[in-house]
Order: sequence, then structure tokens, then C-alpha cells
Amino acid sequence: MKKVLTILFCLTIVVSGFGQIYNPIQWETKVEKVSETKYKLISVAKIKDSWHLYSQEVPKGGPIPTTFTYDDGGKIKLIGNTKEPKGEIKFTKLFSDEGMSIKSFAHTAEFIQEVELMDAEVKEINAFVEFIACTDEQCLPPKEIDLVFNLDKAALKGSKNVASNKPSSKDKKGLLSIFIIAFLSGFAALLTPCVFPMIPMTVSFFTKQSKSKSKGVKNAIIYGLSIIAIYVILGVVVTRLSEHGAGALNALSTSAWFNIAFFVVLVVFAVSFLGAFEITLPSSWATKVDAQADKGGLIGIFFMALALAIVSFSCTGPIVGTLLVEAASKGGIAPVIGMLGFSSAIALPFALFAAFPGWLNSLPKSGGWLNTVKVVLGFLELALAFKFLSNADLVFQLHLLEREVFIAIWIAIFGALAFYLFGKIQLPHDSPQSHISVGRLSLGLLVLSFTIYMIPGLWGAPLNLISAFPPPQHYSESPYGVGFTKQATVSVNNQQNDDHGGLPEGAHLMPPHDIMAFNDYDKGLAYAKKVDKPVMIDFTGHACVNCRKMEQNVWVKPKVLDVLKNKVVLISLYVDDKRPLEENEVVDSKLNPGKKLKYIGQKWSELQTIKYKANSQPFYVLMNHDESNLIDPVAYTPDVDEYYNWLEKGIANYKK
Repeated sequence: MKKVLTILFCLTIVVSGFGQIYNPIQWETKVEKVSETKYKLISVAKIKDSWHLYSQEVPKGGPIPTTFTYDDGGKIKLIGNTKEPKGEIKFTKLFSDEGMSIKSFAHTAEFIQEVELMDAEVKEINAFVEFIACTDEQCLPPKEIDLVFNLDKAALKGSKNVASNKPSSKDKKGLLSIFIIAFLSGFAALLTPCVFPMIPMTVSFFTKQSKSKSKGVKNAIIYGLSIIAIYVILGVVVTRLSEHGAGALNALSTSAWFNIAFFVVLVVFAVSFLGAFEITLPSSWATKVDAQADKGGLIGIFFMALALAIVSFSCTGPIVGTLLVEAASKGGIAPVIGMLGFSSAIALPFALFAAFPGWLNSLPKSGGWLNTVKVVLGFLELALAFKFLSNADLVFQLHLLEREVFIAIWIAIFGALAFYLFGKIQLPHDSPQSHISVGRLSLGLLVLSFTIYMIPGLWGAPLNLISAFPPPQHYSESPYGVGFTKQATVSVNNQQNDDHGGLPEGAHLMPPHDIMAFNDYDKGLAYAKKVDKPVMIDFTGHACVNCRKMEQNVWVKPKVLDVLKNKVVLISLYVDDKRPLEENEVVDSKLNPGKKLKYIGQKWSELQTIKYKANSQPFYVLMNHDESNLIDPVAYTPDVDEYYNWLEKGIANYKK
């Protein structure tokens, strides 16, 4: 059984690598000054192994060419065309059955465009490059990257003044959130019976074995850094796995089978935390590592840290596995950042208590409270597991785990947790208690309050505190609340009804706020032309958490709701819709040559990727009747005013 559970955890880590689209080509810019008015703009493509970038000139019917566009604004003059390296001509059958020979680049490629300034005040030149990255077997969606050339930092020919495209502020904010969540999770893991008792034991070992206090502190700090290094290496491994799994668009968040698999894994973790059994790594691993730790020195300290990671696996494994999967779904270096935060929280106490050994006396004694922490984590894992099962139910549209059922399950889980904290439920590893501590009583009251808060959700309350977790309100037995129903002919707006007073063909109402929406692109566009309104495309997903946050926290605000109901025609396209396409609608995929688009969700996903160069949800587009954008599309925008202003600017452009 232990080996099976170990394999389950390892599979969790491996599967976690299949997140959003990986970017195997990174772009950097540098500038060479030729004269007082002439410069060379150099775009450098750093290409990962096994990937390649195509030339600016490709055969007809082949991939999109690499294309550079420079924003001159009349202030610069392009001298000649953009020069590219020699490259290699290779034969491929990716784009046609007969195959074709195409020039491509591997590893590194420099593209040079010479320009002449028409305005001496120009300090910066903006450009963008459109390209497609391929291996010998598959291609990623076309991508567009902004390039910035800083003339103030122009280098003389031969210098290496390179400016890379840095992460956006939103990316940085997202990584910071991951770090903070992982850091707090590390503290939660620290307060488990597998880790907490190790603090005084380990620190005492270092202080006793060291010849001086400073030496003991130094060794303990190295021990802490070793813990961080071990977990960060794990994050690096998952990041690399994520890179190799880049071909599956949104596989992590929208794959029903993955959500079911992760539901099973989380239930196993939860049952382990509740005391049914322990998930442990093979004992031979710990024995071999302990033997290495006995050798002493820096190597010995590192293996002591590795021994801690292995011995504490039964408590830290479920938390680490959950963190890695969530972080990998964000893509990029998120798993590394997550493991850095988690391990920092684990390592910090060892370094601090080694520096100040007197603090050990203030630590609470190991006892039943540690098991309480573990059990609380088990209940939380169990509640989270049903979120993943709900995702799968939404994707398949089975209606087995509708909103009321989901909320009822959460009420039962958190209600049981409240009874446990009040001492009314005993689990296998609990110590006998004659009284309840103030801390446990306080936590119990907090959980009980949360449980009571969820009860009105059974009768249609929105439950904004947990809006991202339950299924949306329209996915329920009583979408308008228990005892309330509405007919499909409800008047939303006089202009939005057909000639007979009902809803137009292909439209439906989204309860409980009656926003009229289409799920068919062509029907929605045709209706928008009929009523002379702009179109808002909502690329969404049944299993999309941020989509539900937008719908239940932003769309419901009066000024936003008014726009969605009266000023635009909403077309919601679900990229994870698993319903099969009609036989006459099945076509070849443009992103994956040789494969067919068989499901409705695949059709909308490919439309979003090819036309808008994006593949994350939610993704909102305001467009005209000629399908041109009225304003730049936006993604997840939780700020109500920002989202409303975006809507109003797009509508204003439509009226011009």
C-alpha cells in the first residue's frame, strides 16, 4: 500500500507539469550605434533544444513567417529589410502531406534592422515580432512579443548590452502570491507531528557538536539552506517537466480526467492526514541518506537535510504535491517560486533557534496539538478534493455535483471539522483530552461560523466569500433560488427579444441575473448585427475558477450588469466543452497538423489561440461586426472600475 501511495504522489508531480503553453523561444534586444543618426536594432532569439524558429520567408501553405513590425511614427526610417542569419533548410511534413523544405533556426538567431533617426529626440523604438515555434512533431500557437530598443543604452559595435523582455507586473504579482501562499503552507507543515519535534532535536545536535556557538549557528544556517536547496531542486524538476508538456492547451485546468485523478489523490492525502494510514517513502532511502549524513562536513549536513525531507514526507508530501500542481498550472518558474516559499518557512526556525538557543524553552511541548494541526489539514484537503471533482462534472456537464450538492458536502466537511475541534469527534491518533484549549475553541467557533455562513447557499445565496469554489449559480437544481422559477420568455430588454417576444434563436438567460448569452459564435454575431450592438466574446471554461470569480464578483455589479444586459451582445465560448461537433463541422486542426477538431471546446480554443494569440481563460474581446477589435482584449480583471472602464471605452469606439 505504501508503494502504491508513493507512486500516486510521484504521478501527481509528473502530471503537474502539463500546464499552460510553454514559451521555448525567449527574445532579447540590443542596439548598436553606427553614427549619430543611424542605429542597428538587433533582436536575439534564444531557442530551447529540440525547438526551432522559421525564417521571414516561407513557402506558400507553410507556417507563418517570423515577422518584425517597427513602430516608427514617422520618426525613424528603415534602411533595407531585416537581416537574418543563415539558418538551415529542413524538410518537414508538418504543414502538408507532401511535405516542404523550410529555412529555420535553432539555439540562437540574431535579426538585424538598420534604422535612421528622422527626429533626434527619439530615445526608444518599439516593435513587435510575430512567430511560431515548432519541434519536428508539433507546433505551438503563433505568438506575438513586444520588443523595446533603448537608444540611450546603445552600444558600439561588438558590445554586449542586451535588454531582455522582463515579466509584466501582473506576472510578478502572481509569483508573489504563489510565494506567500507557499510560505504559509510551509508554516502549516512545520506545525505537524513529523516536522515540529525535529526543531529542538536538530538545533541541539548542531550546538552540542560544534566547538563554538558561532560554528553551531553556521552549521544550522547551512542546514536550513540545504533544506531550501532540496525543495527548490524539486521545483526545478517540475518546471522542466512543465516545459516538455507544453503541447496540451490548458490541460491542467480543463482536463476532466486529470481533475478526477487529482480528486482521488487528494482524498488519499486527506484520509492519510485523518489517521487511517501514513504515506511514507521507502525506509531504505532514509537508511542510505543517514549513512551519508554520518560523514560530517558540508556533505553530511546536506544529507541530514535530505533525511529530514524523507522522514517528514508523510506530513509534507500532501502539501508539497498540492502546491506543485497549483503552481505548475500557472506555468513558467511558478513551481520553483512555490518550493522556495515552502522550504523557506520550513528552514527559517532551524536557523533562528540555532542563533538563539534560549528560544527553545519557549516552544510548546510536542503533543496532541500537533495531531490536531494534521487533522485540520486533512479536512481542508478533503474539501479541496471536491473542487476538482466538481470541475470534472462541469466539463462533462453530468449535473451530478450541482451547486446545492457541492455546498451540502462542504457544510458536512466543515461541520465535522467544527465538531472535531470541540472534542465531539475522536480520530485514531488523538490524545485523551479533559478540556479544550482557548486556541482550539476559537478555531472551532471560526469554522462553525463559516459552516453556518454556507447554509443559505442551499437556497440560492451567492456566497461571495467562496465564489470561486462551488459550481456557478446557473449550474444548480434551483438557479433562481428554492421556490423561484422563470420562463424562458422573460423580457431582458425590448431590443433583445425576437419578433414574438421570446429569446432569439441560440440565446439563453444566465441565472440569477438574466444576462442573455449565446454559446454559438455565428448566431451571436448575426444577432448583434440585427440589433446594432457591439459583440463581447467571453472565452471561458466550465472548470475555470477565475471565470466564476468574474461572473459572481464583477459581472453582478449594477453598472457592469447594465452594460452586459443592455449595451452588448454576449457570446460565451467554453473552451472545455466536450460535446462533439456535428459531422460537417469536424475540420483539421491548424495548430496540430494531422489532428481533427472533434469537440466544440477544441473549436473555440483554437479560435482564441490563432486569432488572439492567447490561451488562458477568462479572456474578453469587444469587437465590431466586421470582427475587428474595438479595444485591446483583457483577461482576468477583478477590479470592477477597471473592467467597467474597459467596457465603456470599447462601446464608445463602436459608436464613433
